[in-house]
Amino acid sequence: MCAEKGLLVKEGGRNTDKIIEDVKEYYGKRLQTKDDLKTSACCCSDSPPALIKPILPLIADEIKDRFYGCGSPLPPLLEGMTVLDLGCGTGRDIYIASKLVGESGCAIGVDMTDEQIRTAIKYQEEQRKRFGYKKSNVKFMQGYIEDLRSLGIKDNSVDVVISNCVINLSPAKEQVFREIYRVLRPGGELYFSDVFADRRIPEELATDPVLRGECLGGAMYVEDFRRLMARVGWKDFRYTSIRELELANEEIEKKVGFANFSSRTVRAFKLDCLEDICEDYGQVAWYDGSIPGNPHYFDLDDHHRFFTGKPMLVCGNTAAMVSETRYGKAFKIDGDRSVHYGKFDGCGDEGKKKDSKSTSCCC
Repeated sequence: MCAEKGLLVKEGGRNTDKIIEDVKEYYGKRLQTKDDLKTSACCCSDSPPALIKPILPLIADEIKDRFYGCGSPLPPLLEGMTVLDLGCGTGRDIYIASKLVGESGCAIGVDMTDEQIRTAIKYQEEQRKRFGYKKSNVKFMQGYIEDLRSLGIKDNSVDVVISNCVINLSPAKEQVFREIYRVLRPGGELYFSDVFADRRIPEELATDPVLRGECLGGAMYVEDFRRLMARVGWKDFRYTSIRELELANEEIEKKVGFANFSSRTVRAFKLDCLEDICEDYGQVAWYDGSIPGNPHYFDLDDHHRFFTGKPMLVCGNTAAMVSETRYGKAFKIDGDRSVHYGKFDGCGDEGKKKDSKSTSCCC
């Protein structure tokens, strides 16, 4: 079976059960805090976004000490939303989401590792009190991100799906993205950070327990990821940031130093109207500055910065992303798709603004 077709169910015929057990062992027993990690791949070196800075001091120390992640995948405009965190671990991001969605919203965390989810649940009542809520708006479910249906998560029931450096650990990535697509409501958003590679990782390295646990063995080859997303239904998605990684571990570099790894944050919307390339319909978008924390501009992705009050010519896909989603309340679109002017040049290209390499410690 060729590598690409192998992704339809699992990664090229690998022993999925063993990979899952190795990951449980690594995150449940071998890692006690983020300081036990051997590389910076599963770490976030960036300063926390202004959106979450005031919330972090409200999160219990043990939750933060045992947090592993390579980004800050928490988009704005979450109040009243239902947010699902895949691979929530000890619950740092889902508790932040709990605060951002407010008492009228719902935050759901899914994880398969006993030790991780027990820690998350342990602090549920304490976090409710810290946030000043009358009732907790958080639900934790122990299970597999490849099978959300067995947890009772219904079709079209979630507004936003987030994940922080977890999908790379899955031996059945396409099934993960199919489940995400299923549970998202029309217009819903997938916003996740993960580790990617510039080539396919050989099987003997992809199944190495340490490399897998360090988010390197299962890192997605960027072109396979693009093909996978198209098969599932996302004809267009965007990178909001790309940060090259340095492993800073001689032993691990000897094994996988031939590949280049990057931490990427991805934004994708469940919209039937998206096309596989950016098309020009002469549409213009205006941002009104009303998204909290973004009074002067809003970054849709790494090459679309909308300045408040300034019109921007956009492709049909971008127009849909900012008008047919919850962001629509902050945007005005002039024009429709009644007249087509051909391909929209210079849009949809990945990595317009790559961040510098990083070896910094976890956030």
